[in-house]
Amino acid sequence: MKSLSKEALLALYRTMQIIRRTEEHLIRASASGDVLGACHTYIGEEAVAAGVCAHLTQDDVVFSTHRGHGHALAKGVEPKALIAELYGRDTGCSRGRGGSMHLFAPEVGLLGTSGIVAGSIAQATGAAYAFSLLGADHVSVAFFGDGASSNGVFHEAINLAAIWDLPVVYVCENNLYATEVPFSSVSRVPDIASRAGSFGIPGVAVDGNDVLAVHEAAGEAVRRARSGEGPTLLECKTYRTRPHSEGMRDGGYRTTEEIEAWKARCPIATFERLLIAQRYATEQELAEIGDLINDAVAEAATFAKNSPWPDPATATDHVYSRA
Repeated sequence: MKSLSKEALLALYRTMQIIRRTEEHLIRASASGDVLGACHTYIGEEAVAAGVCAHLTQDDVVFSTHRGHGHALAKGVEPKALIAELYGRDTGCSRGRGGSMHLFAPEVGLLGTSGIVAGSIAQATGAAYAFSLLGADHVSVAFFGDGASSNGVFHEAINLAAIWDLPVVYVCENNLYATEVPFSSVSRVPDIASRAGSFGIPGVAVDGNDVLAVHEAAGEAVRRARSGEGPTLLECKTYRTRPHSEGMRDGGYRTTEEIEAWKARCPIATFERLLIAQRYATEQELAEIGDLINDAVAEAATFAKNSPWPDPATATDHVYSRA
């Protein structure tokens, strides 16, 4: 912690709070009918996106999953563009065509979120290969869940990246469940990071609710990738405290006690206490940051609500390249 400035620490805090407050609005909007279709929130996992993306430049690229709101915001997508997208409006980051699961903002390096499980792993590997061929000083990051680690592409892509020393970081957000299937029921290897040894690359497991632990591990992984030392498999052990998707059941496959125990380990509240205890910030400073973010999210929601629907005449736009 001492290696980071107050500015850097508060930047991590702001990112986590932007994600949390935006997601809380989207939960309400989903319940009211303003959000069209699925809404997979990132609440409880904010430290992962914040800690990893803090090391990325605009030219570095990120590929994400169906639960990609947090990655989009951490990479630089504005809340108004994200909320407008979930509202199906033309001002959304995918022009109202993608919804919750298909967010694109290449101008900030978000090259897509997708509902295809493990798709981000292959995409990030391909982008890293392109960077390698071009000799570009850029890094590619794949975010994926524990369920994706059982897919064949997980092994194929990481093996390829390892033998070619590609500049890619594989970030597994192990939140213990693939939809409602416990990871412990589909794998005898509970530590996904340990699989890295099979490919001859570093595998690092961290507390995904500790933003400083994620930040430190991700910093080394990004440094290795950028310097030509190849990929890293980073496993962040975390937990989503909301249902898989809004409107789905919260329990039945997991206990109320388990959910409450993880809520008590909230990454934002934990970091707040640390910042105050170490005198990097006061309660008032953090409250002011929260108020500013609340105002920004409220303005973003108003912007989205007042934005136009896509023109039906443009339904086939953005489908095929016109280059």
